[in-house]
Amino acid sequence: MIRASDMRFDGGLLRQAFGCFPSGVTAFCAMVDGVPEGMAASSFTSVSLDPALVSVCVANTSSTWPRLAEASRLGVSVLAGEHGSVARSLASKNGQRFAGVDWVATETGAVLVHGATLWLECSIYEVVVAGDHAIVLLKIEALDIYPDVPPMVFHRSGFHELASSA
Repeated sequence: MIRASDMRFDGGLLRQAFGCFPSGVTAFCAMVDGVPEGMAASSFTSVSLDPALVSVCVANTSSTWPRLAEASRLGVSVLAGEHGSVARSLASKNGQRFAGVDWVATETGAVLVHGATLWLECSIYEVVVAGDHAIVLLKIEALDIYPDVPPMVFHRSGFHELASSA
C-alpha cells in the first residue's frame, strides 16, 4: 500500500493512483488542412443525454489539441481490444501517427478508426479550463455502434483487452 496526504504527492504518484481506475481508450481525431490529426485519449466519459454530450480531457501542453480545436467536426472512436498499436501510434509525440491506422473521414471532417466499438461524430459544445487540462465537452451529432466489438481498456499505464465471458 502507498499512502500520501497533506498534498505530499507529485505527478508520478498521481498517475499511479489514477492508473488504478480502468478506462476505455478513444481516438480523438479530425481532418485539419487536408490531413488527419488526432490523439489517443483515455479520459473520455459520457456527460449528458439531453443534450447528447460526452467529454475528453486534453493536456494544456498538447500540440495536437489546438489544431483539432479548429475543426468543425471531431471524431471519437472507442477503440477495440485489438487496437493496441493504434493507441500507441496516436499517443506518440512524433512520427506519422496515422501510419498503419485504418481510418475514414466523414464529409464534415471527423476522422474515425475502422474496427472501433463506437464512432461518435461531434462538434465542440464547450471547453472548460481545469488545472493543467481542458475538459472538452462534445455534442454528439451522429453515431455508429458496433456492440459485438469488445473495447480496449487502459489500466496501470497499459492497454488491455477484455476477457470474453463466454
